[in-house]
This record gives sequence, structure tokens and C-alpha cells, in this order.
Amino acid sequence: MADGESAERDFQEGWSRVKKRLNVELGDDVFSSWFSRIECDGVAAGVVTLSAPTQFLKSWIKSHYTDRLVELWNAEYGEVRRVEVVRRSALKIPAQMKLVQSQPVETVPSAQVEAADERFAGSPLDARLTFGSFCEGASNDVAFRAARAVASAPEGSTPLYNPLYIHAGVGIGKTHLLQAIAHESRNLNPRRRVVYLTTERFTSQFVTALRDRTALDFKEVLRSTDLLLIDDMQFLTGRSTQQEFCHMLNSLLDSSRQVVVAADRAPGELEGLDERVRSRLKGGVVVGMGRPDAGMRRKILEMRYAAARERDPRLSIPEQVLDYVARMVVSNGRDLDGALNRLVCRAQFSDAPITVEACELAVADLVGDREPKRIRIEDIQKIVARHYNVSRQDLVSARRTRTVVKPRQIAMYLAKTMTPRSFPEIGKRFGGRDHTTVLHAVRKIEGLVGADQKLSDEIELLRRLLQD
Repeated sequence: MADGESAERDFQEGWSRVKKRLNVELGDDVFSSWFSRIECDGVAAGVVTLSAPTQFLKSWIKSHYTDRLVELWNAEYGEVRRVEVVRRSALKIPAQMKLVQSQPVETVPSAQVEAADERFAGSPLDARLTFGSFCEGASNDVAFRAARAVASAPEGSTPLYNPLYIHAGVGIGKTHLLQAIAHESRNLNPRRRVVYLTTERFTSQFVTALRDRTALDFKEVLRSTDLLLIDDMQFLTGRSTQQEFCHMLNSLLDSSRQVVVAADRAPGELEGLDERVRSRLKGGVVVGMGRPDAGMRRKILEMRYAAARERDPRLSIPEQVLDYVARMVVSNGRDLDGALNRLVCRAQFSDAPITVEACELAVADLVGDREPKRIRIEDIQKIVARHYNVSRQDLVSARRTRTVVKPRQIAMYLAKTMTPRSFPEIGKRFGGRDHTTVLHAVRKIEGLVGADQKLSDEIELLRRLLQD
């Protein structure tokens, strides 16, 4: 017993000296964050066994500090071949058992951690929202391909797009893509820990964890995920909630865990979001999705109609009716689904034939969305000024600096293409400029849009912001 107590005291003193050297190297803040809860469980056959209370902390120490720990242990203790980091179980291992272990033993997660996994489960997935049921087209092909690449990434590989940020208006397909990633990833890599969360559920779980004093369990569950998908980022509010999200995001990205985020606007447009979070999101891969064009709307209807006929082979909706819906319901895919569902219901429960005239009545309120929103030049100036970080006064001033000229020309172009105003009227609203100045601006932006994809994307975003 005395020999065991002596050996225990010996390696614990060695561990204390190693920690002091680490503290000097890393500084108090970093050392406290990563090593304050690390314990030394024993030294045997040239192997040092350290234990961490959480899976996340264990993984972080293993991936960032084991080489340096080996060097420091060799300086203090002698011949150490490697340092192993295991996760501590709820039961403490007696000192005598630590010393006789020839190989470190990985501990089993406690029932408490497993219960935490269940309590902080992700949002439910819709089995219908897969890549197979997603309609790809020119307005969403980049987002679609990036999503597939994330879902099919080999297990343990370094994420290529991290975080992947997808933004689009209501009903364009953001949620569909995120859930498709979750389904595909789980099918290809069953061992991969995938969590899909709406911001509403994230906030609710965080508040509950604070109330029940289980915040550490909550953090551990999320930070141990391999793939985290966050939907509706625009609804993330509250200072403490945003701070916790920022810490979680940093931890996941720093440990090469894949994060995918969806919102209804680009990161820079999320005005209520903490600047640190916005900065981290902007540093990833940001892709937008636009409204479907006529061809894509028709394709969406064909896919949905084919699925409906599989459920009910007797269903019959004339092609000209589907053409009418594709032509008239232009807002988003969700409204197209709604229009088709109404026609399916009418076909199943009414003896009257499905004609274009009957369809007009059935989807009249959805066609109403086709009426363009009345957009004022003042609205355009306000949105453009905010997007390019200039003032509205700058746009109507005589300033000729590059930071002002380009936004002014874009605002003039949007005013001409999105309002019924004439060139002279637009020039008057931009500081009394001549109509030829407006004409020059419009032609210049028209010429640039075809050759500059980034500018084209910016203008598409500004259009969407003005129309929403």
C-alpha cells in the first residue's frame, strides 16, 4: 500500500509541475479553459493517462495538446512514450487500479450523459424532404451542390465549406435542403452524429437548461456533434442565447465539425445578430437561392403531381391546368404546393372536371401574390445605402468617390427596372441629376451584370429585400 501511495504522490507531483509549465506557456485564460478539469489517472509502461469530464474536452486535448504534453512529461517524469486522454465515468477509479493498468481503458458514458442526449434531441425531420424530392434549377444549383457535398463527405474528413450558409426568401427551399443533408448524411454515415435544430428549439432548450442547471450537459451534447444544421437563423435573439451560440459555433468550427446554417437573408443583413456571430458566418461559404423561374415551377409541379398520382392513380389534372398554375403562381415553391394540394382535393372530392376556369377560382388568392409590390425610389435608396454601408444622403449628393458612385449607379438601375419612373424623374430624386446621367448608370450596370456574377448576386439580393 505504501508503494502505491508513494507512486500516486509521485505522478501527481509530476502532473502538477507539467500543469505549471503549461500555465506559463498558454496563459491563465487558455489554461483555465482547457486544463482546469483535466486529471491525471496514472502512469504505466510509458503511457500517461489523463481524464476529461466531457467528450468534447477529451477530443480537444487529444487533437491539440498531446504532443506537447509528451514533451513536458518526459522533462518531468522520464521515459514517456505517449499521453492518452479518456473520458471520466461517474465512478472514480481507485489509485491502485490506475497503477497496474498496462493499457489505458476508455470509459463508458454515464447514464446521465445518455439522458442528456435524449433531453436535448434535435428538431424532428420530415421524411419527404430529401435530395430526391428537391427540384434543382438555375436559381438554386450552387446551394444544392454544396449541400450534397456536405452530406456525402467521408467520415472524419476535413469540412470543405464551413460553415455553409444558405439564404433565401420564404418557401424557396432552405429547410428542404437542410433536412435533405441530415437524411443523406445519416444514410451514408450511420455513425455520424447529426443534429438538425431550428433556432426556436435551440433557444427553448438553452433556456430550459439554464433553468434546470443542466447547461453543461446541453453544451456537451451540441459540441460533440459531427454535423450541426441550424435553421431560421434570423430568429436567434437574446444576448445570452447569442453568446452561447457563438461559443458553440466557435468550438465546432475550431474542432473541424461541419456546421450548416440557413436564414432568410445574408449574414450581413441580420441586423439583430451579434457581430461576432455574423463575422464567423460571413467567413464561411455563403450561397443564396432565388425564386424559381417558369420552367422550374413547372418541373416542381410535375414532381409533386407524380407523387400524388402514386398515392392515388385515379387522380387526373389536365396539363393546361398545371401550365396555368406554373405561369400564375410565381411567389415560391410552398405556394405551388398549396395550389396543387387544392386541385388534388377538388379532383378527389368533387364530380366537376378540373378546368382552367375552376383552377382560377381555386388558387385566386395565390395568384394575387403575382401583383408586384409598390416599390418607391426612397425604399431603393434606403436598402442600397444600408447594404453598401453609405448614407442615403451620400447617394443624392455630388460626391464622386468610388465607394459612393457604384451604390448610386446600382440604386438608379434598380429604380429604373423596379419602378415606373422615367429617367428625368429618377434623376430628380438623385440630387437633381440630368436624365443622361441616369441612362449612363443603367447601361453600365446592365453591362456589368452579365459579366460579374458577384454583382449579379448582389443585385438579386437587393431585389429580394425590396420585394419582401
